[in-house]
Amino acid sequence: MSAALVLLPDFLLIALGAMLRRLRSFDGTFWSGVERLVYFVLFPALLFRSLALSPSSLHDAGRLALVGVAFTLVGMLLSALAQPLFQLPRAIFASCFQCGFRFNTYVALAAASRLGGAEGIALMSVLIGILVPVVNVAAVAVLAREHGARIGSELARNPLVIACAAGIAWNLARLPMPALPARMLELLSSAALPLGLLAVGAGLRFESGALRWPALAWWTGVKLVALPAVALALSRAMGLSPLEQQIAVVMAAVPTATSAYILAVQMKGAGPPVAMLISIGTLLAAVTLPLWIAAVT
Repeated sequence: MSAALVLLPDFLLIALGAMLRRLRSFDGTFWSGVERLVYFVLFPALLFRSLALSPSSLHDAGRLALVGVAFTLVGMLLSALAQPLFQLPRAIFASCFQCGFRFNTYVALAAASRLGGAEGIALMSVLIGILVPVVNVAAVAVLAREHGARIGSELARNPLVIACAAGIAWNLARLPMPALPARMLELLSSAALPLGLLAVGAGLRFESGALRWPALAWWTGVKLVALPAVALALSRAMGLSPLEQQIAVVMAAVPTATSAYILAVQMKGAGPPVAMLISIGTLLAAVTLPLWIAAVT
């Protein structure tokens, strides 16, 4: 099956979420509840389970983690260049800076599941566990230039960071998983990705004029073109396995997370341009992500 067909069900779920959002029965209050359920319960369960029960040793994922950190740092550098290139207002630049390197974990794990099953999810979870603190520190630090923030406490309470750290610790300790918790985690995990993808679609927002087109094209190109190209080159140079190369490129090629919009609004930044970048990137990723996967395979 081609890469486009492999990912088609996931992007159809995103489209379904966008359609349901426009029905009165599925209003903003409904989707706010879904997002909180996925973010605080279902998604942490999936991350913990995939790492704790990983079929392969996590000791061998060091090179993959190094590649992930490297292409993320490249994304930060390219994002920072937008300010001298386009002379954006400080609030807009601080809010949009994160859109060049933050990643949509729902789309990333859905693609990893299609490509590598349990092993693919485990490898992607390793990258998520390492990169979630990195991208959050960078995003908050830039926004905090004008609005103070307690970065350490925010990361310590982040459910994704906690779940990844606990799952890695469980795996390294080689602890057995009792049957009842294992079954509960399996049920919770099975609901995480479909609900997460529906929420991604429901969160799409388009506001014309929110961001000038040159800046919009720059950040979109950085996230969907430059980063996966860097990830592909680095993963081959580091001699990663074929599945690890796919995971690295997928992580780099997925669109920006919807949490970037939430962070910008919470820190009194510019929300509309961030929402525009996320929405345009998610639509274009339906085309670019399968192309990048095909380039690796």
